[in-house]
Amino acid sequence: MTTVTPFLWFNDNAGEAIERYQKVFPDTEVVDESRMPDGKLFIATIRIKGQELVLMNGGPAHQLTEAFSLSVGVETQQEVDEISDALIAGGGQQGNCGWLIDAFGLSWQVVPSLLGRLLGDPDRD
Repeated sequence: MTTVTPFLWFNDNAGEAIERYQKVFPDTEVVDESRMPDGKLFIATIRIKGQELVLMNGGPAHQLTEAFSLSVGVETQQEVDEISDALIAGGGQQGNCGWLIDAFGLSWQVVPSLLGRLLGDPDRD
């Protein structure tokens, strides 16, 4: 079966990112990983809320950019706040309208499901 999986290039902190994502999304699992001879993570496949991602420590040649983001659908403002705060902790940046950049440079959108319904409502008031 053909699959499409986001592949994320980190400088040298993919392992730390995985640990953070496991705290933010407790059901996150490491599907597969390969380590360097010194034990440092080289590449890993993880699954967050059913979505597989590949994270690799590839060095500083390529940086993550806001041109790619992961979108998280939530139900409540409390979930927006908790997830956003946990992702930006330790050096991330909160943006506008649910956008943020986590402490590892990965862009996220934390969006309440109500937003789509409100934007699509013909009653603009």
